Amino acid sequence: MFYTVPSRLIGHRLRVRLYDDRLECLLGSTLAVTLARGRPFQGNGGPNRILHVVDYRHVIHALRRKPAALLNLVYRDQLFPRDAYRRAWERLVAAGPPRTACRVMVGLLALAHERACEAELAGELDRLAEAGALPDLATLEARFGPAPGRVPEVTVTLPSPALYDTLLAPDQAPSGGTAMSAQP
Repeated sequence: MFYTVPSRLIGHRLRVRLYDDRLECLLGSTLAVTLARGRPFQGNGGPNRILHVVDYRHVIHALRRKPAALLNLVYRDQLFPRDAYRRAWERLVAAGPPRTACRVMVGLLALAHERACEAELAGELDRLAEAGALPDLATLEARFGPAPGRVPEVTVTLPSPALYDTLLAPDQAPSGGTAMSAQP
């Protein structure tokens, strides 16, 4: 089995605990990441076929630097988090140059990761497919991107320095273990 882990673990030696449904990867005695355990399936490929368990969030930053790598990526089909992304990829490759399809698809995966909108974006990709339209990265980034924020106006009113003098007045001083009370 081939698993991906977050890039922050590159160069570290992990200890892996195998369970029926998951792998727990420990860095020293600290749990670093938990991965779903992959299962081999019966079918074509023979006993030497390597199966991949890939989380696109683990490799998206490297793909952003070289989006064309998506075209011949060995584990590309396992990279897509939902079927809607795979179908969008197939439509993008069929419609135009592969390099453009790679750039758009990597942009879609990055958008899903950075804006935590994987399911909503998949729904939109399905709607676009039903309408016969290709995904437009700029439009989807505008829709799922952060709302343009407005800087709030803040008004600060400083108290008069004379008010501080009333806090230090002798009649307000604490006496023998009683707490001082503040008056408006």
